[in-house]
Amino acid sequence: MRLQKYLAQAGVASRRKAEELITQGRVRVNGEIAVLGSKVAEGDLVEVDGRPVEIKVKPVYLLLNKPVGVLSTVSDPQGRPKVVDYIPRKYRQYRLFPVGRLDYDTEGLLILTNDGEFTYRLTHPKFHVPKTYLAQVKGLPSPETLKALRFGVRLEDGPTLPAKVRVVKAGKGSSLLELVLTEGRKRQVKRMCSHVGHPVLKLVRIGFGKLTLEGLPPGQVRELTEEEVQDLLALAEKGERQ
Repeated sequence: MRLQKYLAQAGVASRRKAEELITQGRVRVNGEIAVLGSKVAEGDLVEVDGRPVEIKVKPVYLLLNKPVGVLSTVSDPQGRPKVVDYIPRKYRQYRLFPVGRLDYDTEGLLILTNDGEFTYRLTHPKFHVPKTYLAQVKGLPSPETLKALRFGVRLEDGPTLPAKVRVVKAGKGSSLLELVLTEGRKRQVKRMCSHVGHPVLKLVRIGFGKLTLEGLPPGQVRELTEEEVQDLLALAEKGERQ
């Protein structure tokens, strides 16, 4: 097994973060500093910052309806509210972390887990797992503007992939759009809408794959079913083949 995958399954960090730990020289295998590409076999001693790690943690998958004014982090030196503050006490032994992130002023669906491999498959762009948002935007986008959003717009970090976009409710002062994206760039919905002249006034993520917020009030958490976990992994596998 590749070392970064081992670290992810051990709950140390996501696979991408695990690669950073390895390149920083913070990981040893059988006493030797590891490099990217190192593999782990049964019986090997793996250490991160001098502490042994092993795969024995029960995987946990939680769904949180994140409120506005909460950080998608596990710590904050300023003491602001964090998503991990909403984790029920019985799960706090598992060192859960968010799958991706939502901005401080964005609310909605966020997954928390200790499964780094699962996180990697849901967040890496190559897996194309769809995420659904409701965005209240300033003004009413024209048909041409909606077409541009659907086909992709050029942002400072490159063109966006095609997206599904529809008007849920039209208004002169503001309109409600539903957007389905298969990317996970930082502040992507806000940047896309600003780019076409319709800044976001309010943003809610309402779907992640087949997951929805149905029956889950803001600030509440529930555990994902095994079927829901497998559905998300199946979507990632399908997206990778596309």
